[in-house]
Amino acid sequence: MKFLISLTHFKFTGHALPKLGSLWMLVAALGFAIMGALVKVGAQKFSSAELVFYRSLFGLLVIWLYIFTRKLPIATPVMFKQMSRALVGFASLVLFFYAISHLPLATAITLNYTSPLFLALLTPFLLHEKPKKTLWLGLVLGFFGVTLLLEPNFNSKDWLAGSLGLLSGLGAALAYAHVKQLGQLNEPDWRTVFYFTLLSTIGAGLWMLFAQFQPLAWRDLPVLLGLGLSATIAQLAMTRAYRTGDTLVVASLAYITVVLASLIAAIWWQEHLSLDAYIAIGLIVVSGIISMRSTR
Repeated sequence: MKFLISLTHFKFTGHALPKLGSLWMLVAALGFAIMGALVKVGAQKFSSAELVFYRSLFGLLVIWLYIFTRKLPIATPVMFKQMSRALVGFASLVLFFYAISHLPLATAITLNYTSPLFLALLTPFLLHEKPKKTLWLGLVLGFFGVTLLLEPNFNSKDWLAGSLGLLSGLGAALAYAHVKQLGQLNEPDWRTVFYFTLLSTIGAGLWMLFAQFQPLAWRDLPVLLGLGLSATIAQLAMTRAYRTGDTLVVASLAYITVVLASLIAAIWWQEHLSLDAYIAIGLIVVSGIISMRSTR
């Protein structure tokens, strides 16, 4: 809880604001990587619909507890924008899980991580920011590194799932643009995360009505609680990064999630990394460095 408080109250000052703000994405990347590992553990028993529901439900409980103890107001003058962000984010999440269930995992993740490229294309129109050429270099280099690391494969019969997976990347980009706009409207991070987790909990609960339900056991709680907590911390850090940092630098640093997830898999499940994987990780790290230096 103290960490959540620090996330929502930490202040940046001076000219280092954009750079330090962007670095919150590294915290988010670690949170999303841990969440991904817990999803893999939970998938041995639960369906995609159940995992989205429990991730959202436990995350909602965590953020609500913070709001309740701090006596913070959840009323907002930009409810339409909050609901729009929540709907787009949840739709992207559903499309991503659909792609995961019908495509190889690496392919689904690679399609979803086209979001920084879509965001770069949309930024001039939605956020009125013109990307620098060096930022484009960092984004493309990072995506190439992700593709090399995950080694996706695709065939003609997967065109529908592939199209929806690509659409999940576009949806994620739109959600990130919404987060940036909400930050420009001075909406606090915790409120944005609250409405996203609230709508995701409701939406995933309805989704579960059409999926097979597995009864909960006490031994499941550590994984599900960890899933909700890591997702909430990642969402708070990601929202802070987009609100206070450079939009496309944050998008580029999001590729670090794939690196951390791969390292966790290597440590947790003893999945050995090939030489190509290490080269890919190097490319992703270099892309982040290029993006950071481009805003100096």
